[in-house]
Amino acid sequence: MYQSFYSAAVGASAYLDKLSVTSNNLANINNYGFKPKNVAFSDLINYNLNDSPEAVTELMAGDGMRVQRTYTNFGTSAATMTNSSFDFAILQDNAFFMVQDVGTGAITYTRNGHFHRGELDGKFYLMTESNRLVLDADREPIEVGQMAGEDGTGGEDVGQIQQSVALFTFNNPSRLMNTGNNEFVPVDEGAEPILIENPVMAAGALERSGTDMADEMVKVIEAQRAFTYALKMVTTSDEIESTINSLRG
Repeated sequence: MYQSFYSAAVGASAYLDKLSVTSNNLANINNYGFKPKNVAFSDLINYNLNDSPEAVTELMAGDGMRVQRTYTNFGTSAATMTNSSFDFAILQDNAFFMVQDVGTGAITYTRNGHFHRGELDGKFYLMTESNRLVLDADREPIEVGQMAGEDGTGGEDVGQIQQSVALFTFNNPSRLMNTGNNEFVPVDEGAEPILIENPVMAAGALERSGTDMADEMVKVIEAQRAFTYALKMVTTSDEIESTINSLRG
């Protein structure tokens, strides 16, 4: 009986985590370059009845589940035109812009190509929305001449800017961790970014959020119902326990 309480409690907790992930995906539905996260579950205990632990039979028993991990699919989403020469949409999977924090020098990676011309020490550089420097293939800041307009239109160096923007990838992009502001860093120590020799991107466009409203709403309904059933299981177990205790006198 106590096992049923435990299984229901951990199940409710797991689906509450799924709701949190799904709500975050929905909250970023209008953020350029955002990639939704998915939740992977695993059984806490899974064993065979009347057979060896290694056997695979139809008689299986488990004791709840937990959220094993959340993962992000860095596939390509649809692009929308902006006509700004400072905007770039990545058109290939598992590719990222390399950006650098001005103050700390920390390197992060993003698929959000909504850039602007920012001033630093009397010079103008290509920067992200969070005022991080966009780096080129040599991992150096991309300088933007004053001839380029504030809105990214016009300017003698627009073509040079397009050629300077670089893309990087990783051997295992699923090991990237979100640090906020739609930026990521590799989890594995020593994981090196790989320069993409022939990057595929579109200037004057931005990659839309990868969040699918219909898909996320289905996940919300699934998680809500599973959460409700788990709580119902707790209530039922409590009623059974109360009945047993009353019969014992």
